[in-house]
Amino acid sequence: MPDRAPQPVDRQLPTDEARDLISLVRDIAQREIAPKAAEEEDAGHFPREIFTLLSESGLLGLPYDSEYGGGDQPYEVYLQVLEELAAARLTVGLGVSVHSLACHALANYGTKEQQVEHLPDMLGGGLLGAYCLSEPASGSDAASLRTKAVRDGDSWVLDGTKAWITHGGVADFCTVLARTGGEGARGITAFLVPGDAEGLSAAVPEKKMGMKGSPTAQVHFDGVRIPDGRRIGEEGQGFAIALSALDSGRLGIAACAVGVAQAALDEAVAYATGREQFGRPIADFQGLRFMLADMATRIEAGRSLYLTAARLRDAGRPFARQAAMAKLFCTDTAMQVTIDAVQVLGGYGYTADFPVERYMREAKVLQIVEGTNQIQRMVIARHLAGPESR
Repeated sequence: MPDRAPQPVDRQLPTDEARDLISLVRDIAQREIAPKAAEEEDAGHFPREIFTLLSESGLLGLPYDSEYGGGDQPYEVYLQVLEELAAARLTVGLGVSVHSLACHALANYGTKEQQVEHLPDMLGGGLLGAYCLSEPASGSDAASLRTKAVRDGDSWVLDGTKAWITHGGVADFCTVLARTGGEGARGITAFLVPGDAEGLSAAVPEKKMGMKGSPTAQVHFDGVRIPDGRRIGEEGQGFAIALSALDSGRLGIAACAVGVAQAALDEAVAYATGREQFGRPIADFQGLRFMLADMATRIEAGRSLYLTAARLRDAGRPFARQAAMAKLFCTDTAMQVTIDAVQVLGGYGYTADFPVERYMREAKVLQIVEGTNQIQRMVIARHLAGPESR
């Protein structure tokens, strides 16, 4: 079968700096990430060395202020970087997205003193973050979380368990949402917790159907004491901070989903143009050509949707509805495109000799994380028709 290399995505980028940035990311992806992706995912290897390289290359703090070690890049550029990384290996692309999510609270709601003290290491000092919101009994209903933070003089003592935490057990810092007041959303506060804090531990990582190289684990807080100087925002402001972060985080998941879908399409096209049946390439058969055309159209539509939302965000305009739409559409697209890619490859698509079966397994989780796609539909509907009647 001839080797048909995929053509790079033709991107509309706002500056020459952004074009150079995408070239750097593609080089790292092709040299350092993609060649080892299948083997390391199969072995469950977490590529910490890649995240160190990305930090050294200035790629872990792209959407944040350069005053604190960020890259000063607009979200429309940052998300296209995520797409490129996810196309090479979802563990890396999603990991960068989660790290950015973990930095959001301090970067947007922290005091100047907190930002000066912590952000440089978080954005460009080699640290890796985790975002601790979900719990064993509160996933979609995040406002019902039970992890507690009790004030003790000038400190807070945290007790409870967080669940489904990406980078659980390997993160250097955690943004933690904990209950400091009464029931409901208004009783939640955000904290920045060091990964090596006494009393913080992680369970054995979950055994997952995909993304085996990305550790997902429960994180336990057993009398974890932190100073009040690590409280982010006001007491009771935590849930609003969390929702703000999730709006941006959903765009990261959308971009990662488009990256996985693009990788699957590239593999399907390469196979279809090289595989011959009945004396000609299978790409000559109309049924398969139409399938490839539909896959490409869905991907292009998803990319346009997340970029539209990103440009609204960059302009300082409301974007929550568009972020939910992008997360919903792009992740559903990734699921359908990867299923179709397996079909294009036939029996070979069902084997680990080709990457499309891995893409299909990985795509599924994108419909779940950062708010399930059922939650996204609820968010969109509330923007259209108002809150549900009680």
